[in-house]
Amino acid sequence: MEEPLVSASTIVWLAFAIGAVFGFVANRTNFCTMGAVSDVVNMGDWGRMRMWALAIAIAILGTTALQALGLFDASKSFYTGNRLIWLSNLVGGLAFGIGMTLASGCGSKTLIRIGGGNLKSIVVFVFLAIGAYMTMRGLFGVWRVRHIDTVSTVLPHTQDIPAFLSAASGMAPASALLVGALVVGGGLLLWALADREAWRSDVLVGGVVVGATVVAGWYVSAHLGYVAEHPETLEEAFIATNSGRAESLTFVAPLAYTLELLMLWSDTSRVVTFGIASALGVIVGSAAHALASRDFRIESFRDSGDLVRHMTGGLLMGFGGVTAMGCTIGQGITGLSTLALGSVLTTIAIIAGSAVTLKIQYWLLMREA
Repeated sequence: MEEPLVSASTIVWLAFAIGAVFGFVANRTNFCTMGAVSDVVNMGDWGRMRMWALAIAIAILGTTALQALGLFDASKSFYTGNRLIWLSNLVGGLAFGIGMTLASGCGSKTLIRIGGGNLKSIVVFVFLAIGAYMTMRGLFGVWRVRHIDTVSTVLPHTQDIPAFLSAASGMAPASALLVGALVVGGGLLLWALADREAWRSDVLVGGVVVGATVVAGWYVSAHLGYVAEHPETLEEAFIATNSGRAESLTFVAPLAYTLELLMLWSDTSRVVTFGIASALGVIVGSAAHALASRDFRIESFRDSGDLVRHMTGGLLMGFGGVTAMGCTIGQGITGLSTLALGSVLTTIAIIAGSAVTLKIQYWLLMREA
């Protein structure tokens, strides 16, 4: 029976450190996927969108390098299965995109703003966590399993782009992985850096570091925390992960597990996991930057309407993130790093949901004016 390379507590502390780096740098560079969509829709500014694309490119190329070195197997994650739940990806992605626009940011931005003193984001955190938990195991979950997840396509192979390339051309899986990563990751890298505005320090630092944290997450959970034969179950396992599979950064289900841990603290079966630790790390890292830069400020709601919008946005993000199996980070970077087709569908749906909601908000604002 094989032991993990490091203990569960070490996995958790490393996840916390990765989250802290993410939070510090994302706060410093104003990394925000909802903000990126908003900048493009409202101002035609592609700076933060290029930062997001750079993060995806780094994550894809770095994750591919881990696979080439035998340090990570994407088939061990929940992104690349052969069952493509395309309706869940699209419905969940749209709901998440709408929700993050109403809540002024996605799950990661919520954690970053909590670290900066934003009281509104604490409310979003709670309602996102409740919505996510209800969609995993509660009222929304029953509806999701019965009416959305049942609509799917079972593929003859895994749903990652290299598997499609290999099946279509007869290319060896290793070669198909390299080609897919170079085409998608390399293409995004070239596009992200093709404009002069992308060479600003905030864009470069934000994109490179955020992408690298996803790669680091895969290394920690999929390599350091991997056990070929767990001493209790005699099956392979990934230590300190909620899913029992390889995980990297994602910020929907971990918020639900964090709330659950706080509510059921006396239950010794509830422990701090990779996802919980990384989420808490984002808050601490963001707070460290806010305090160091003297940007820490207490901010609350303007009125009751503002409160309702953020509560609704949190619930929609919780529902959408679980239904689509990820958020702008969990699917939009971590999932895309595995080149999974479901992640592509979810990311497109999130952008579409957010863009349409931004347009509607602008139209309502102009009508009131």
